[in-house]
This record gives sequence, structure tokens and C-alpha cells, in this order.
Amino acid sequence: MIPLSLYVHVPWCVRKCPYCDFNSHQQHGELPEADYVTALLEDLRNDSHSIQGRHLQSIFIGGGTPSLFSAASYEHLLTQIRQIVPFAADIEITLEANPGTFEQEKFSAYRKAGINRLSIGIQSFDAANLQKLGRIHGRDEALRAAEIARTAGFDNFNLDLMFGLPGQSIEQALADLHTALACQPTHLSWYQLTIEPNTEFFRRPPALPADDTIADMQQAGIDLLEQHGFSRYEISAYSQSGKQSRHNLNYWQFGDYLGVGAGAHGKLTTATADLAFNITRTRKTRMPQHYLAAQGNFTVESKAVPVNELPLEFMMNALRLCEGVDATLYSQRTGQSLATLMPALQNLQHKQLMQAGQDRLAPTALGLRFLNELLLEFM
Repeated sequence: MIPLSLYVHVPWCVRKCPYCDFNSHQQHGELPEADYVTALLEDLRNDSHSIQGRHLQSIFIGGGTPSLFSAASYEHLLTQIRQIVPFAADIEITLEANPGTFEQEKFSAYRKAGINRLSIGIQSFDAANLQKLGRIHGRDEALRAAEIARTAGFDNFNLDLMFGLPGQSIEQALADLHTALACQPTHLSWYQLTIEPNTEFFRRPPALPADDTIADMQQAGIDLLEQHGFSRYEISAYSQSGKQSRHNLNYWQFGDYLGVGAGAHGKLTTATADLAFNITRTRKTRMPQHYLAAQGNFTVESKAVPVNELPLEFMMNALRLCEGVDATLYSQRTGQSLATLMPALQNLQHKQLMQAGQDRLAPTALGLRFLNELLLEFM
């Protein structure tokens, strides 16, 4: 069976950051916490008919700022989810959290509620850069959040950091990494700031470092993290041995996932009578008020992935992984023969964008750097 995960989206935040293009909405007044949890569970029950026999390998609660919700709400949510879809014995349950003081007080209660992994949105430890990014926490709160996470019993947590920030130097980017390493996380998400449509930065773009500076910044950071035992296993993900994000690995290995919550996306694979694969992508209604008023009609789009789009769909996930995937995974996850892709694979190997050999599908270092160009071969 194809592994199954669950993504839960909590769409509210205290303030919308100028770089953020996620489905997040600034809170006004009291959050409808109880009503939203009720809707999430109804949403999941509606989707559960298509996944009988499978267990959840991971749950990721993202946003927005999920740590605005109480531990009691998550304890209730997780208890009820388990009644709808069984949990694997070693399930990974991640909650995104912001390092503000209000959220820090909840960390111990989150751990007791069954959450066993945190992802803390730091972005930078530099006061000036935090201000440019519109973050509402400071350096001291970020450091304290990591300390409290460890004290609360989280022996597996991620810190989110960005580089290529407005006016940022290589030295400043490396200083952020040194500070993060001192916090003793098991995982780091270190990714380049990009200017996305429908953001404040898109409307009023800040002055970012030159491309060559950003490339040097990234390579210096990769070298530093490797020296401290953090392997780069995906374009922007680094972890200690055995501490990769299992939830995100399932995405990149073209696993299945349910998506519940405002704007959440899902992907499910079903087999037909002749053992062909049907892969369907779903999307839930985006605006929180519409989601709460959906009365069971949460799904606004359900689309089968055409067979001719499967190569790109698979590769745009699998080739984000530095070591790629076993070549047999392509047929296992798509139901298609890898032989149909051999001309494209051979051409990419000739261009030194993909590693040679038939046993793995993996980008070269050059291919990882120019992944968009590589993926054009599968369109």
C-alpha cells in the first residue's frame, strides 16, 4: 500500500507577513476554535471512505499559526482522528509553532496531547532582519522557544530559517545558522526568500542580495551544516541522521495524503479493477468563513491526474531529494512503466543533470541547482 499522511491546515495568524503566500488570515477577535475543530473532523470523515485499510504514517498541522489553538483542542482533534483513521505505531505528529511568548506556554501541553515534533518558525535571529520580514518575535523569544521545546520533551524539532534576505550578507546568514545550531535542533529548514505573487513584497519588492551572493551564501551554509552533522537531504532541508521529516518525505516520494482545513490539498491513489492507478488531487474551500459554513461540502475541486502528466508530477517531487529515489518507485507510485521515460532520462544524464545508472532516479549537484530546467524534460 502507498503510505498515507494527513495535513491539517489552521488558517489564522496574528499578523500576515509581507513575504507569505500561504492561505493565512490575520485574526480579528476570538478564534472559532471549537467550531473549526468540529469542521476538520467532519471534513476528515467525508474523505475517509477512500482509504480503508490504511494507517496514518504522519500528521502535519500547518498554517497560518497552528500554535494559536489550545493543547486541549489538539488533544480532542487527535483522539477523534485516531477513531476515524488508525495511527501507525510510530506515527510522526508535527505542529508548526511561532516563538511568541503566548505560544511558548503551551509547548508542554502540546507534547502531552500527543504531538511529538515541533517546527518553529524563526526565519532569522537578527533583529533588523526580523523587522524587515514583519515578524512579531525577537531574538530572545526565538532562543527561548527552542529551549522550552527541549524542556517540554521534544527531542525532535525543526527550526525554520531563511536566507537571501533584504541587505543580508553571507556573514549574517552564517551567524543565523551558528545560532540555530546552538539551539540543538534535530532538523533545519533553511530556504531562500523568494518574492511570490499576491504578497506585500511582490507589490513593493525589497532589494535582495545579488544572485551570485545568494549562491555563495547557500554553499557556505551547506558546508557549515555538514560540518555540524546536518546532511542536506532535500533542496532546503537538513537533518541529523535519522531525523528527516517523515511527513515531507512522503510528499517527495509521491505518497498519498489527505488534506483537511481551509484551502488544504490532498492526493489519493486508488486501483481500478484492471489494477490501473487513479490518482486524484483535491482542494478544500479556501476562506475560513466559507469552510466553517460549508455544511459538509468542503471539497471545491477533485481532479484526476492525467496519465501524460504523471512523469512531471512524480519527478517534481522525487527530484527535490538530493539522493533521489529508487527507480522502482516510479512504477509503484504511478502504475506506469519507467521504460517510457528512458529517452528523457538518457538526455538528462548526457547533460549531467541526472545521475547515470538505472537503479536510482536522482539529480546531480548541477541538476539540483537547476531543477526547473531539468523538469522541463518531463513536460
